Amino acid sequence: MAKWLLIDGFNLAYRCFFAIPELTRADGFPTNALHGWIKSIWKLEDQERPQGTLVFFDLGGAQDRLALLPEYKAQREEMPEALDKQIPYLKQLTRAMGLVGIEQEGVESDDLLASQAVALAREGHDVLVVSSDKDFAQIVDDRIKIMLPPPSANPKLGWRTMDAAGVVEKFGVPPAQIADYLALVGDTSDNIPGVDGVGPKTAAKWLQTYGDLEGILANAGELKPDRFREPVAGYADGLRRNRKLTTLNLGLSTRGASPEPPKVQDVFSFLEEMEMRSCLADARKRYTQPELF
Repeated sequence: MAKWLLIDGFNLAYRCFFAIPELTRADGFPTNALHGWIKSIWKLEDQERPQGTLVFFDLGGAQDRLALLPEYKAQREEMPEALDKQIPYLKQLTRAMGLVGIEQEGVESDDLLASQAVALAREGHDVLVVSSDKDFAQIVDDRIKIMLPPPSANPKLGWRTMDAAGVVEKFGVPPAQIADYLALVGDTSDNIPGVDGVGPKTAAKWLQTYGDLEGILANAGELKPDRFREPVAGYADGLRRNRKLTTLNLGLSTRGASPEPPKVQDVFSFLEEMEMRSCLADARKRYTQPELF
């Protein structure tokens, strides 16, 4: 079958925004995220040669998780104004490039992306999830892998693929145990409180010994170090809630696997309007001489 890129839109947009120094149009409108966006996607498509690319965006409101934990993601700072201004144009550019943008009010883009990834894998496609979000480690399998961005400390490493063995190497547990692992250690990026003092090594060891969260709770009186026995037993309801928060919803509606061609003139017009001259020059070569790429 085919290979698909599924891009975590805001994850990549934030990376592009902070990775590139301030760039603006002559009138002062910011364009740094737009520069990074188109160049990053071109880089990924040249490297991976996917049949198609889907991009997933949040519209706000993770209603099911907020019902479980009203403080869910409450600690996150507002999106920088300069990035917020670019988001509508970033979506416009995405559509012009022939990349389908998928979003749904009240539903997290992580769940939309994960559902699509699993559906494509079931159809026999290979899927690369473009994101640094650790939640996606739980859906990695023989057909689904994660494309990790270049580390800021060593950008020369480039984009790297993480498979199931890579998940074990990074977290100490396989994909099937990632949601339980995150429930135990917590997730500061989502404001999910784990068991105080329980770190990655302890959580991984417990899961290796007892299999899953319920196994750990059933054996709370035997946990090592023994100082965690009472806290874990007393936090059982919170841990089960955490497990619901950290588990991706794989039952959402998905799109058929049909790539769309780029709207070349729309891309050219957009880049001209945004005064993105170097990107426009690259686009003219890319879309009129595709054999060079």
